[in-house]
Amino acid sequence: MSAKNDVNSLKDQNEKNKHKVHCTFCPSKMLNAGAARLVNIEFNLPYIHRKGEGEADQQELITDYWLVEDMYTFENIGVSHTVDNIKYLACADCERGPVGWHDLSTKKSYIALSRVKHE
Repeated sequence: MSAKNDVNSLKDQNEKNKHKVHCTFCPSKMLNAGAARLVNIEFNLPYIHRKGEGEADQQELITDYWLVEDMYTFENIGVSHTVDNIKYLACADCERGPVGWHDLSTKKSYIALSRVKHE
């Protein structure tokens, strides 16, 4: 199955997430089904690391994200300190991340499809 078909299987007819969104490292639920909309936007996200491992200096260009319009939509999410007008998002339970970012100027959050599980 191609990556595009894989993404299509995760969204409904309204471009919303069909499944709950969970951390890939622990059972923590980040979003309920239907809580976010699929968007294609290019953003360099630092590679996933654990809290305390030091700053991640390598980045990965990711283009498929769940757009979360309101921070209160999240079931669980951890938020970093501000870096260049954004806050990185991580699992609230195991603190692995970043799984996405929050833009302080627009108040919108983005979760990378490739950094989470869909169940």
